[in-house]
Amino acid sequence: MDKNIPAIDFEMLIKLKAGDNAAFDFFYKQYRARIYSNILKMLKSPELASDVLQEVFVSLWNNRNSIDPEQSFDNYILRIAQNKVYDFFRKASRDKKLAEKLIALSVGDEYNPIEEGLHLKWNLSLLEKEIELLPPKCREVFKLCKVEGKSYNEVAELLNISTATVNNHIVKATRILKKNLSSIDLMVILFLFTMAK
Repeated sequence: MDKNIPAIDFEMLIKLKAGDNAAFDFFYKQYRARIYSNILKMLKSPELASDVLQEVFVSLWNNRNSIDPEQSFDNYILRIAQNKVYDFFRKASRDKKLAEKLIALSVGDEYNPIEEGLHLKWNLSLLEKEIELLPPKCREVFKLCKVEGKSYNEVAELLNISTATVNNHIVKATRILKKNLSSIDLMVILFLFTMAK
């Protein structure tokens, strides 16, 4: 067992895995504020963040059998949240009204579709250039996961590497892109980048 996992969490994870409602409530109360805050930073809308938060905990309940009580629940729930946000952006890329709402939220009240269209093209071009400058393996993994929307497991199998290595490449690529594209909301631009393909 991971030494950083408190005994109470370990016991509750076993109960949650067995379908215990009280254990689910325990983790919901413990994590909802933090998860909501993280989602809100990316979506910029309390209403959308609440919807995605619900999806996170529905997914937690529906997939409780895959929980490993000996692994960090922190990492597990945060990964679910991240995947749900990416799913949301992928859905938004196919829904014009939702896409426009996200763009407006990301740029504020002064939204001008024509001006933002030009600004977006410039940002997309900048993002594409920065992606091409990533280290080769890092770039390949990043494109497969974030541009093509493949899961970490799919990419790991495709490239014959571990999911941990896939995660390391994504973390590294995101860090580099955030540093080099500090003026851009990376999540929104990535979503628009997939929409433009």
